[in-house]
Amino acid sequence: MTQSTTPPTSGSSPQGDTQHISRAAGLIGAATFCSRILGFIRDIILANLFGASAAADAFYIAYRIPNLLRELFAEGSMSSAFIPVFTEYHSTRSKQEAWELVSAAFTTLLTLVTVVTLLGIFAAPSLVWLLAPGLHDDTAQLATTTLLTQIMFPYLLFVSLAALAMGILNALRSFAIPALAPVFFNLCVIVFALAISPFLEQPIIAVAIGIVVGGLAQFLMQLPGLHKKGFLLSWNFHPTHPGVKRMGVLLIPSLIGLAVTQINLTISTILASYFEGGPTYLFYAMRLIQFPLGIFGVAMATAILPSLSTHAAKGAHNELRATVNFGLRMVFFIILPSMVGLMLLRTPIIHLFFEHGAFSAFDTVGTASALLGFSVGLWAFASYRILAMAFYSLQDTRTPAIVAILSVGINIGLSLWLMTLLAHTGLALAAGLAAIGHTLILATILGKRLQGLLWQTLGASLARTGIALLPLIGLCAWIAAFPLWQEVGQGPQKMAWLFMAIGGSAMGYFGIHQLLHSDELAHMKLMLQRKIVKSKE
Repeated sequence: MTQSTTPPTSGSSPQGDTQHISRAAGLIGAATFCSRILGFIRDIILANLFGASAAADAFYIAYRIPNLLRELFAEGSMSSAFIPVFTEYHSTRSKQEAWELVSAAFTTLLTLVTVVTLLGIFAAPSLVWLLAPGLHDDTAQLATTTLLTQIMFPYLLFVSLAALAMGILNALRSFAIPALAPVFFNLCVIVFALAISPFLEQPIIAVAIGIVVGGLAQFLMQLPGLHKKGFLLSWNFHPTHPGVKRMGVLLIPSLIGLAVTQINLTISTILASYFEGGPTYLFYAMRLIQFPLGIFGVAMATAILPSLSTHAAKGAHNELRATVNFGLRMVFFIILPSMVGLMLLRTPIIHLFFEHGAFSAFDTVGTASALLGFSVGLWAFASYRILAMAFYSLQDTRTPAIVAILSVGINIGLSLWLMTLLAHTGLALAAGLAAIGHTLILATILGKRLQGLLWQTLGASLARTGIALLPLIGLCAWIAAFPLWQEVGQGPQKMAWLFMAIGGSAMGYFGIHQLLHSDELAHMKLMLQRKIVKSKE
């Protein structure tokens, strides 16, 4: 069957497109905020129950293995490979053909990931031996890590199916349900940790089971949304379907391209196994990084891909360039103050929320130092996703893959050097610096591909943001220096000072942007006004 084509057109207006992206990103961000809050509560509970103990280290090493494969097979690569192809089918072909593509992709993914899951369970002892060299001399710890890995491997299957469902819904401009799916994941983990773990000889096993059940819940809760859109998943094994084959061509290099963060974190976890508490410190530090990253960075990247794919399919490169520039400016507008705030308030945040139960003051210091290392690259973790989505919308997954391989090499080299100087903190810093290199290279290549990324507009935006950060830096640095954060108790007073730091910094930051007549602030205010008006209708 010949593929129908659409002649290049200018498409929708850039203003209308950015408004649509902002609405979608706001919706995803709000849903993700709910999920991240619940995830934050989950992390506090796990820190309270297990601290940075041997059981916690075993769990986070074991969780890293299916989590890496999840990123490879599921969230990043699946969306980047599926959405451009499905968008083209949905825009230029019949609904029946689009539905056949979905069924073929579903059954192919189910078959492939089932095989990988079974192989992973069988090969878990070898995988743990390779990925946790620091545990070779601890037979009991090695056995616990292997058992947890085997228990959690089915999570990969369920979360992969959930990612495909998310890709379908996002391509159809339905963002809220997929963004809320992790809420059910976090609820399952919390319930199993609190209600089941006290009755087990090894309490940490309950958390592993909760991970698997939570992955299943993420998939099941999206099925009603698919049904509402008219798509019913059914068995139609057709791996040679032209659309599936094209997805495969896009998927293979994007396995590395979008998963570079998880790959680098896996490398960090492997090397952190040499330091007691290292895997746990890195995990909690990255969880705090993922809070602003998921709420806005990933939300913007998710919302922007369908629009980028539409522009690319129409050959509208001017609109594509403007959309990428808008995405980067809005990401920097939110992520840069979040980055500076985390760097300055790292100890107060960890001390107040995590330093309870089995989580000690020593663990606070270890996690805070790791958070500082990761925070250096927070802006890069967020912006490289926008850049990668631009390449994927052009159905070019090869370039991001090559750059990602280079980034992994940089991370390995920096990790081996910095860990000798800064222990686990050096591993976090290496990951942050590698992300910066990755982003700068991608931006340079994409700028040449699109004949510029409107650098003057982006530079003016960064200058305004830099000025607006000054009151934030002063207030956060002052409050973070209080001796209060080394003292026991006084929870209400600490909470009040922390919220004063966050609230006062936000007021100062947005106030400076208002004085500078910031385009980004004006756009955000317009988006909020429209949401308020719509809610009153």
